[in-house]
Amino acid sequence: MADQVPAPASGTPAPLRLHALAYSLGVTAAVTAAARLGLADAVGEEPVRPAELAAAVGADEEALVQLLRALVCHGVFWETEEGGYAHTELSRLLRTDAPASRKAMALLAGAPFAWRIWSRLDDAVRTGESVFPGLYGKPLFAHLHEDEPELGALFDRAMAKSGETSAVAVAAALDLAGTDTVADIGGGHGTLLRALLERHPALNGVLFDLEQVVAHADPVLREGGELAGRCRLVSGDCHIDVPVTADVYLLKGVVHMWNDATAVAALRTLVRKARPGARVVLVEQVLDATDNPEIATVMNLLMLVSQGGRERTAREFRTLLERAGLEFRSITATDSVVRLIEAVVPGAR
Repeated sequence: MADQVPAPASGTPAPLRLHALAYSLGVTAAVTAAARLGLADAVGEEPVRPAELAAAVGADEEALVQLLRALVCHGVFWETEEGGYAHTELSRLLRTDAPASRKAMALLAGAPFAWRIWSRLDDAVRTGESVFPGLYGKPLFAHLHEDEPELGALFDRAMAKSGETSAVAVAAALDLAGTDTVADIGGGHGTLLRALLERHPALNGVLFDLEQVVAHADPVLREGGELAGRCRLVSGDCHIDVPVTADVYLLKGVVHMWNDATAVAALRTLVRKARPGARVVLVEQVLDATDNPEIATVMNLLMLVSQGGRERTAREFRTLLERAGLEFRSITATDSVVRLIEAVVPGAR
C-alpha cells in the first residue's frame, strides 16, 4: 500500500525530512544555549555585529555565528545584509524583561534532566510509566524541589509565566454567573485564581495545593494582600483528601500529569466532599480539538516520560470524568491552547 502522506510543497526529499526530524534536538539545544548565554538580552533595538555580541555574552565569535545561523533558520533573530543580528518576534520572547517571556521555559526544556529522560522515551513507551523515578530515585517534583532547588525554582517560574496568558483566557471563557466560591485545586501560586478574583469582584476563592507550594502563593492572595479577604489558602494532597467546599472546582494543567487510574482516584477523592451540583472544570489541551497538534502531541510524550501522564482526546476526557462518578457536560474553547472540560457532581435536585 502506498504511503498516504504527500510530500510537502517544498519538495524536500523524504530522507532529508526524516534527517531534520531526527536531529531536531539540535534546535532545542540552540534555543536553550541562546537563553543561557543571554543573547536576547544583549541585543537591543539596533542590529548588533557578531564581535560586539560575542564580547557582550562572553562567547567565541566564530562559534557564536554558528549558533546564530541555526537560530536565524528557525526565525529566532534575523541577519541583516551588513552581517548584524537583530530581534524577531521569537527572539524577543527570550528576553528576561519581555512581558510574555519564555526564557525560563527555554532553559527548562534544555535542562540536564530533560535530555536524560527524553533519551529513555522508548522505555516509557514499553512500560507506560515515567522513567524519572528510576533515574533519580523519586518523582519529578520531589527531585526538583528537594535535590535541585534552583532548578525547581526555574520550573516554578516557567510554569507561572506560561500560565499568565492562559489564565486571562480561562477567566474570560469561564461562566461564573451565580457562583459564590471557586476552588483552584493544584492551583500553584494562584495565577489563575487571582485572574478570576480580579475579574469577578463578588467572587470568593480557595487556593489548594501542597503546603510548600501554598506557602509561596501570590502575595495579593496571602494575608495582608489586596485579595486576601476573598481568598483562603488551604494546603493538602488531592490524592488523600480535598477538605474544600465550593461551587466550582478548577484543575488547570493537573490531570494531564496523571495516568487514567491516578486521575480517576484523585477526582473521586474530590467528589466525596463536593456538594451535588458542584461543577468540576478541567483546564487542559484536547488532542483532537487543538490547533497546534505539533505542540500537543509532543507534550503528550513529555507527560508520559516525565510523570507517566498524558494529554487526552474529548472522548477520553468524557470517559475519565464518568469513571470518576461525574456527569460530563461540555467542552469550551478559550483564546489559548487550553479548553474547559466541564462536569458536575451528580445528585442535585
